[in-house]
Amino acid sequence: MKRAAAGAASSLALVAALASAFVAGCAAPADLAPTHRPLEVAGSAGWPDLAREGTAWARWRDPVLTGLIEEALAAQPALRVAQLRVRLAAAAAEAAGAARGPQVSASADLTQQRFTENGPYPPSLAGAVEWNNTAQVGASWEWDLFGRHSAALAAAVGAQRAAAAEAQAASLLLAANIAAGYVQLARLVEQRRIGSAALAEREQVLAIVRQRVGAGLDSQVDLRQAEGAVAQTRLEMAAADEQIARARHALAELAGKRADALEALAPELAPLAVQALPAGLPADLIGRRADVVAQRWRVEAASREVNAARAQFYPNINLVAFAGLASLGLDRFIEAGSRTYGIGPAVRLPIFDGGRLRANLGAKATEADIAVETYNATLLRALREVADEVRSLAAIEAQQREQEAALAAAEAAFDLATQRYRAGLGNFLVVLTAEGNVLAQRRGAADLKARHLLAEVNLARALGGGVTVDPPPRAVARATTETR
Repeated sequence: MKRAAAGAASSLALVAALASAFVAGCAAPADLAPTHRPLEVAGSAGWPDLAREGTAWARWRDPVLTGLIEEALAAQPALRVAQLRVRLAAAAAEAAGAARGPQVSASADLTQQRFTENGPYPPSLAGAVEWNNTAQVGASWEWDLFGRHSAALAAAVGAQRAAAAEAQAASLLLAANIAAGYVQLARLVEQRRIGSAALAEREQVLAIVRQRVGAGLDSQVDLRQAEGAVAQTRLEMAAADEQIARARHALAELAGKRADALEALAPELAPLAVQALPAGLPADLIGRRADVVAQRWRVEAASREVNAARAQFYPNINLVAFAGLASLGLDRFIEAGSRTYGIGPAVRLPIFDGGRLRANLGAKATEADIAVETYNATLLRALREVADEVRSLAAIEAQQREQEAALAAAEAAFDLATQRYRAGLGNFLVVLTAEGNVLAQRRGAADLKARHLLAEVNLARALGGGVTVDPPPRAVARATTETR
């Protein structure tokens, strides 16, 4: 065995030398490489809990909303799919890491066989029925001289980290959608409350009109207009009830609940305090956005796949060994003379393959360029979304200031018109016009607050929550470091 091992070592050295000499005869891959470059953006990893701190909806400190988000993050089927994809990517990385180590296998084969009389067997064996037995342990180890397995492992680790970032992006999107759905439901509930208050006011006005018609001070036309206004308000409230029910169903689906699970949910806009637009937003916040991070890791994985494809142009060197027993007949199977063993190197060098390796490398280089441009597009979209939400918040805050003044003026005008009508100094048409203006301004105030809250949610989503990726297994992390 010692002589065999020494001979194998000498053979391995000879094979390595021959492989190096043959490299010059391989297909040249140097002219096939990615040519596109990613846009630069700074960033940092790590982000607080999506339900409890750091985000716009967490600052509202609404325990019901926080509970919905926590339940959704734990039970939403779509989010579970994203998390399972992370498991798949982790398994692929483990498999890629396993290819770098030695492979050991054992086999046993005991077959009772009749040997042909018209074959190469001696007369003593021809036509006989004997046991043909083998049992051996084999081992192989591929010398990753040109880094093919290391590059494949690094690519798998990049894909794993990209999947983890995409799962984080899905979590952020889910939390943001629930927060937005909660605000929309609160807006509808507020609009119904405004409608209920308007109904009470219009019923009071109707009572006044009836008194005036009874006294001969107004006509039936005024009475019918007042009755129509009451009926219209009731119609609007019925429509609001339908919208509220649908909003509850949509929110329940997002939270991973049955459609009727939130029938009693009636959030209010008033406790949800709006946050002023920050004076400045650091540009590196975009670098923490989970989908940007995911695409950055896709670029890294694609570039490593290019390295793995390039390494296929170079020799593949394996050291193979086996030891076991082999015999004809069971009675001699475990005798010393049945021992068999072997050890030696094997090399595979591509010389002519019809262009398959170059085509594969060209495809991987193109995929890397696609990954780069996808990353660039994701980054540009993120920048645009942040700019949109910042501009929307600034515009909404300006509209809210003007709307507050408009609401105060409309309420004062309505009070004055009502007083004049009661005193007989004005007509009912003026009262209806003033009342409609007040109702429109109140609804506008509720809509603007809801829009401000939604813009806060959208800005938080556009900036991203960063991403915290669990460190890869120790062997994977070590291999990744070695390839850098």
